Amino acid sequence: MPAVLSELSVGQDIGSRRIEVSRLDLIRYAGASGDFNPIHWNEAFARQVGLPGVIAHGMFTMGAAVQLVTDWAGDPGAVLDYQTRFTKPVPVPDPTATDATAEDATAEDTAEAGAPGSGDAGSEAATLGASSEAAFAVVEVRGVIGALNPEASTARVDLTVTAGGQKVLVKAQALVRVA
Repeated sequence: MPAVLSELSVGQDIGSRRIEVSRLDLIRYAGASGDFNPIHWNEAFARQVGLPGVIAHGMFTMGAAVQLVTDWAGDPGAVLDYQTRFTKPVPVPDPTATDATAEDATAEDTAEAGAPGSGDAGSEAATLGASSEAAFAVVEVRGVIGALNPEASTARVDLTVTAGGQKVLVKAQALVRVA
C-alpha cells in the first residue's frame, strides 16, 4: 500500500531493517556490477592497502539501505532521488579464517590470488558456499520522515545507516513520491 501524504508527519518512523552481509553477497554483487576491485574479495590485498580486511562495496551498502524506503513506499519507482555520503567502510569477516590466519595474510597470498577475473573469486565463492552464513557484517538501517512537500506530493526520508555501532552512510536521504 503506497504511503499517503495526509497520514505522514515529520519525525514519523517508517521502520528499520537489519541486513546481514556475507562475503558471498560481495562476490555476487561484484559479478552483477562488474566491480571486481580486490578490496571487496581479497583479504590480503585489502589489508595491504590499509583496510581492516575485505569491505563491502559502497554502492552495495547504499542499495541495501534504500530497500527499506522502497518497501515502505510500495513501489521502487516512487523513489525520485536518493543521495548519501560514504563515511566508513563496512568490513565483512572471512567465515573460513581464524583471527590468526587473517592477521597472517601476506603479499605472497595476494600474488597467488591473482587479478580479479582470474578465477580466484570463483574458487573463493565455492569455499564460502557452505559456510558463508557463519560470518557476516550487520548493517542497521532506520528511516524517518525528514520533510514533507504537499505541493509536490513528496516526502523526504532520512536514513540512519550503521555497522559495528558507527555510521557508515551520512546524509542518506530519499525523496519519495506519495499519494
